[in-house]
Amino acid sequence: MEIYRNGTLAGILSEENRQHFVFRYDDIYFNDAAKPAISLTLPKTKKEYSSEFLFPFFFNMLSEGVNRKLQSTQLRIDEEDNFGLLMATAQYDTIGAVTVKPIAVK
Repeated sequence: MEIYRNGTLAGILSEENRQHFVFRYDDIYFNDAAKPAISLTLPKTKKEYSSEFLFPFFFNMLSEGVNRKLQSTQLRIDEEDNFGLLMATAQYDTIGAVTVKPIAVK
């Protein structure tokens, strides 16, 4: 999925499998010194980050408790599918400057 900061493409987040996630800054965004990192935990000192779990910055964009259960039921997404829930719920109205969008098939 594409990660946007204030409407500007900042990078790509991918799920290789449920135990391997990769965030990679977009080349243009990474090379623009005026553009800040999307989070303190993903500084622009590296172009690509890899993790065994969904990065905490993105995980914290998800709902919890009853709201999460309701979203997963209504969207028919496994409640444990953090990546799927993020893609389905963080496209428009998020707290902060970061939104996500599915990668458009060209």
